[in-house]
Amino acid sequence: MKRIVASLLIMIALSFTITSHAAQLIKIDGSSTVYPITEAVAEEFQKIENGNTRTTVGISGTGGGFKKFCAGETDVSDASRPIKPTEVELCKKNGVEYIELPVAYDGLAVIINPKNNWVDYMTVKELKKLWEPEAQGKITKWNQIRYNWPNKEIHLFGAGVDSGTYDYFTEAVVGKEHSSRGDFTSSEDDNVLVQGISNDNFALGFFGMAYYEHNKDKLKIVPVDDENDANGKGPIIPEYENVVKGTYQPLSRPLFIYVSKKSADKQEVKRFIDFYMKSAAELSKEVGYISLPNTAYELVLKRFEKRVIGSVFGGHGSQVGVKIEELLKKE
Repeated sequence: MKRIVASLLIMIALSFTITSHAAQLIKIDGSSTVYPITEAVAEEFQKIENGNTRTTVGISGTGGGFKKFCAGETDVSDASRPIKPTEVELCKKNGVEYIELPVAYDGLAVIINPKNNWVDYMTVKELKKLWEPEAQGKITKWNQIRYNWPNKEIHLFGAGVDSGTYDYFTEAVVGKEHSSRGDFTSSEDDNVLVQGISNDNFALGFFGMAYYEHNKDKLKIVPVDDENDANGKGPIIPEYENVVKGTYQPLSRPLFIYVSKKSADKQEVKRFIDFYMKSAAELSKEVGYISLPNTAYELVLKRFEKRVIGSVFGGHGSQVGVKIEELLKKE
């Protein structure tokens, strides 16, 4: 009997030792657009943690990520748009408080196949004509957008309806979030869109700038003209200066992570977010996005340290033409 008790005590002690030395887990999911930044941060963070912390990063889309986050299933949610009213309510219902942290800017890119030699630029009005709900089944050929373009079918590719990129694009171009034609190839995985456009001479699509930057050899970017000289004259591409100065309109947007307040009190999550804010400027550039001004990162880190709950956007979802640093200073 004494031997059995002794054996049990040894097993319990061993179990405790193994558990205490197991890697702490940080669960992240959400936007495929923000994924390259968060994945890069996670990789670097795990190096300095020496295996003591494991970070998983999923790509179920901004909407899909918020469903998990507001159910308390994840610690951090990647988002390519601000949280929506329905998601605010879901978090409230489940008792999940959140801290909103902007991490970078993105110029949402309009993309065609490199063999497309007729499109030199597009206006926002032309993009709306192509993507609005009324276009389904009616605007199907290139020459219906501009008469001197080919009498060939347009094959459209875009972010899935659970994606924040889809929400932002429809708000910016069509004028109403989550409103567009439905006859296009969609995916929450931007790599699927890259592959589709690169293999189709008559394709046109949209996704975050980083996926263009990493596939320049098989894609072609379309300059966009909002026909508002106050934002800069003529067609403009989403390069660094144009996004930071706000001349690439209306397709410039901030990118976010949302941190559960409950998770923020865990030491491993706190260390991760501290590292994220101090690394975001460098790593966002490295993966193809545009860093916030240094003053903005300082304000964002203070927001986390003070555990400021809620959204600077009031929980209203996508908003066009905003500058994060101005909103943070007002707060």
